[in-house]
Amino acid sequence: MGYYRNDKFLKQFGNHLREIRLGKKLSQEELAFRSELDLTQIGRIERGVTNTSVSLANKIAKALKIPVKDLFDF
Repeated sequence: MGYYRNDKFLKQFGNHLREIRLGKKLSQEELAFRSELDLTQIGRIERGVTNTSVSLANKIAKALKIPVKDLFDF
């Protein structure tokens, strides 16, 4: 099996992440700082440009102080 990418899912995931982040009144910069990720990485995830790893999703969830499953509940 080759590389799998679902652009529709990535966009939905990114939009949902953005909604959660904004609901917590955090900027992309603050989320990047809290999750120890590059600001451009947060932007790429939110735009659905990058197929992020489960490990990074977990890191982002911890920075948002939510269970990682909440990132996938959309």
